[in-house]
Amino acid sequence: MNKKQLQTEQTKKKLADASKALFVQKGYKATSIEDIVAATGSSKGNIYYHFKSKEGLFLYLIDEWDREWEESWAAKEHLYRTSTEKIYGLAEQLVMDDMNHPLTKAADEFFTGEKKENDIEERISLMFERHIQFNKQMIEQGIESGEFKADNVDNLALILESTIVGLSQMSRGMEPDQALALYRQAASVFLHGIAKDKA
Repeated sequence: MNKKQLQTEQTKKKLADASKALFVQKGYKATSIEDIVAATGSSKGNIYYHFKSKEGLFLYLIDEWDREWEESWAAKEHLYRTSTEKIYGLAEQLVMDDMNHPLTKAADEFFTGEKKENDIEERISLMFERHIQFNKQMIEQGIESGEFKADNVDNLALILESTIVGLSQMSRGMEPDQALALYRQAASVFLHGIAKDKA
């Protein structure tokens, strides 16, 4: 990264950090570009130069959150000895992160709001694609270790992501221990199904 790119990245980070406090406090919809201009001391033109739109700025913060989550996971993944333990560990980290992250409420508004511009939709799709690839890797490890039966990994990765997204929505307003129990049970259903053995 050259000096100009580094300065651009630092400016983006500064603008995003100042905006983050607004999104946390007011929510996504109630935060206007004018609010961001006032909070950052930057011009509207400068904000649009770096992020193109309010959506682009918020997505930058979501990407940052994603990276932090991945770093946090990478730091403790080695603690889980098996792929099955990893799925339960994943459920636990997801619920704790979701319930404790300051941007959760604003993110709910962002993802369930009005139709986004095409470039924003593409970036959201790419983000979900990264999540699905992460799930795929985890499932493939389980198949390779002989813990999971060989199955359609692409479908399983999608099912897992859909479960996670649905749980995130449906567990809003629950107490942390209640949400944790729900996520753990979902992990169990994903791993073992609900049909009784006919043996």
